[in-house]
Amino acid sequence: MINVMSYSNLASIDWSNWCPVEVGTLMYVFDVSKILLIRKKRGLGAGKVNGPGGRIDGSEAPLDCAVRETQEEVGISPIDPFLVGRMCYQNTDGYSMDVFIYRAESYSGNLRCSNEAEPYWIDIGEIPYEDMWPTDRYWLPLVLDRKSFTVYTLYSENAVLDCKIKDEIL
Repeated sequence: MINVMSYSNLASIDWSNWCPVEVGTLMYVFDVSKILLIRKKRGLGAGKVNGPGGRIDGSEAPLDCAVRETQEEVGISPIDPFLVGRMCYQNTDGYSMDVFIYRAESYSGNLRCSNEAEPYWIDIGEIPYEDMWPTDRYWLPLVLDRKSFTVYTLYSENAVLDCKIKDEIL
């Protein structure tokens, strides 16, 4: 059971003892000046645009999860992905998720749709931030620039209450 939290801002959260409900991943794959995005068909963020990703299974390593989820959702295998960021997501309804964010500059395989995602390539300058989670517009440019970061976000339903970005992966 998830308990409703009385958080009003990020400072009200003890991040040193924070224990997320779930751990997940995102993978951003690039092809020259294009980025692979998906429109989620179901689950958390259904209808939103994001990178492929999902929840870690059991003792699976975050990188293994990011690669597996990308293969399952869009049919391609990222080559030499690397960790660029981490998102510590807390919602006032008690749900929380620690998300490891990866970048890959190449891939193998053929892009395909799945029951979870509709993938598409888009020019980096045309990213549809208005169709994404509200805080993506703050940290996705760091992924584009290959800069390391940790983003802390506090949401109430789909509204951002607070957001802070540090320029290192914690």
